[in-house]
Amino acid sequence: MKGIQVSQYVSGPKDLKVTQLSDPTPKPNEYLIAIHATATNFFDLLQIRGKYQHQPPLPWISGSEFSGVVLQTPTSLPGGKTPKFKVGDSVFGATQGGYAEKICNTEERLRPVPKGWSHFDAAGLFVTAPTSYGGLVTRAGVKKGDFVLVHAAAGGVGLAAVQIAKAFGATVIATAGTAHKLEVARSYGADYGVDYRAKDWAKQVQNLTPKGRGVDIVYDPVGLIADSMKCIAWNGRLLVVGFAGGPIEKVATNRILLKNVSVVGLHWGMYSTYEPGTVETVWDGLFELMESGKFRGTCYTDKEFVGLETVPEALEQLGSRGTWGKVVVKVPQPGASKI
Repeated sequence: MKGIQVSQYVSGPKDLKVTQLSDPTPKPNEYLIAIHATATNFFDLLQIRGKYQHQPPLPWISGSEFSGVVLQTPTSLPGGKTPKFKVGDSVFGATQGGYAEKICNTEERLRPVPKGWSHFDAAGLFVTAPTSYGGLVTRAGVKKGDFVLVHAAAGGVGLAAVQIAKAFGATVIATAGTAHKLEVARSYGADYGVDYRAKDWAKQVQNLTPKGRGVDIVYDPVGLIADSMKCIAWNGRLLVVGFAGGPIEKVATNRILLKNVSVVGLHWGMYSTYEPGTVETVWDGLFELMESGKFRGTCYTDKEFVGLETVPEALEQLGSRGTWGKVVVKVPQPGASKI
């Protein structure tokens, strides 16, 4: 098979090369899957440079999120369990090795491609969708009537958050750095858009809420909690999702006290370890939204990336922050008619 193997750390995506590799051999509890689409992530950029907190031992195949078709099912599952998926089923998931034509993965890290969805759209689901649902629903308790501020609303988790907040009856105020990204956020359901490059963005947000009371929930994957304190309502919930803006900020705790607000974090990746039951609950909720037409794919469509050879360009585009949503690369497979 073809794949992008990292044998030594590189300075950037342009140094990544597609090479011929041996097909992966699944363990007794693993599925073998033909990849039809693979998603890019910021952590991929860090890993190839050797700067991520979790570095696989060299060499490794880069990439993580994917969607594809089951080629082989497990030969042995715990307790003699019957495999959930069969050969020919369309699935999506995440594990090390997404930038390749084939991959092995365990059942708990696979989900069925939603009915009516393409492999292209499904490839961008596994990380962003549950992060936003887990954050807004499980941690922040979003409900009808809430005003929700979504930072970086045109990003992968941002567009997911916009849709989930709207599905629960909230009013969404989206922030982004360009007019085009704000328009994208509106196309996914955001009620208002604010450019967070403006010095008075927090005041603009506050003025959009009833009587200027402020927002009930702040969804922050950027690192804007301190400034968001200026437009949070009494009893508001500030949700820390990530630090895409770079530095990890520090917050004056007296301001948390004065506004009677809660600051909560979300580390979705650890739920499978500490709360596996919650993982299932979150996915059940997401599939319900998909089936009812309240959640759609968030993949970037301004430019098409086809073939593993386009992964470096896709990563470059992602790193430039000129894209929106999830940047996904189609991986053509012999005889496949739909990606």
